[in-house]
Amino acid sequence: MDAMTRVEQTLNAAVARGEAASCPPRLARAVRYAVFPGGARIRPRLALAVAHACGDDAPRLAEAGGAAVELMHCASLVHDDLPCFDDAGTRRGKPSVHKAFDERLAVLTGDALIVLAFQTLAQAAPAAPDRLPALVAIVGASAGLPAGISAGQAWECEPAVSLSDYHREKTGALFAAATMAGAAAAGFPHAAWRELGETLGEAYQVADDLRDVAGKAEDLGKPVGRDAALGRPSAAAELGVAGAMARLDQLVRQAIGSIPDCPGRDDLRDLILLETKKFLPKGLAQSAA
Repeated sequence: MDAMTRVEQTLNAAVARGEAASCPPRLARAVRYAVFPGGARIRPRLALAVAHACGDDAPRLAEAGGAAVELMHCASLVHDDLPCFDDAGTRRGKPSVHKAFDERLAVLTGDALIVLAFQTLAQAAPAAPDRLPALVAIVGASAGLPAGISAGQAWECEPAVSLSDYHREKTGALFAAATMAGAAAAGFPHAAWRELGETLGEAYQVADDLRDVAGKAEDLGKPVGRDAALGRPSAAAELGVAGAMARLDQLVRQAIGSIPDCPGRDDLRDLILLETKKFLPKGLAQSAA
């Protein structure tokens, strides 16, 4: 079974567990709406790729770890789109959750998805119970304080922040959770995998900053030009388009060099090189080729 199928099946099972008759129907619909259809599922596929490189001797736990990270990501998108933050009307090519439902349900949907991430880990715990504490700690740290996505979002409320710190927490935290969760699920020491995740996350955010200035809303499935409109830190604004593209290339090379020793290191390197080529919007990707 390919990685995307494993991800989608695990996410569907997780969401379905919350759709009991006792759940408020609109909340149940909003949660499913926030998760499906998804984007590229980069983070859970990365978790599975790392687990595979490390032997993947507990595939169900690896799937749960990847799904938990993706559920956190979906929660962050729901909250990020709210009027108090980006006030974005579309996400993944359809109305954002607060537009399709309402603001109250959007807040509750994001909250429910965060809890569902931990419920998903708990469901898979019997596969390798001794590895669960590390996974819970990894996923929890990716969302909270001092350097999870909540902190990353909070930097937008501060008068100043370094671009690298902002990228590392707003985006890198979940990428680091993906790489570390994949290793932990396979029984490998996970701390060594943080650098790979953080560096890939920063690379992805630099590319996202470029997409915001050079992409098209119809291609991205979300509004463009929001960084400038909201005065947010942006690699494209701080470094210029050429400088941001050079920074992206540097980060990808740094990420490749940081892959820890593992049985599948070469295959993982090739996969990361292939996937990072898809980060840039079409026009910029062609000019960089």
